[in-house]
Amino acid sequence: MLYLLKNNDMDLSQKDWIEKLQSDTNAIILDVRTEDECADGIIPNSINIDIYKGQGFVYKVEELDKTKNYYVYCKAGGRSAQACNIMNQLGFQNTYNLLGGFSQWQGEVVFPEE
Repeated sequence: MLYLLKNNDMDLSQKDWIEKLQSDTNAIILDVRTEDECADGIIPNSINIDIYKGQGFVYKVEELDKTKNYYVYCKAGGRSAQACNIMNQLGFQNTYNLLGGFSQWQGEVVFPEE
């Protein structure tokens, strides 16, 4: 359970998440929502790996570059916190959860291409 305690600083408010992201030249935005949820819009330049895919999620995440900083979001912030914890267990050093998720997102939104 210690990994849960050490990652409290991964949870960032919308303002802090955006500010940190904008100043980070090593950033990747990761959307862990379902494909249907992504149809409601996505944060620009994000990649999607659905956390509900279970082990498939883990396989896809393990293909990512662990030297990057990951800004993770879902609809409300719960699944993205879970994703950050999984990623930290897999050896990712810097994962940041968007508190409130996409449902409270005030920034730019784009729609995925069909």
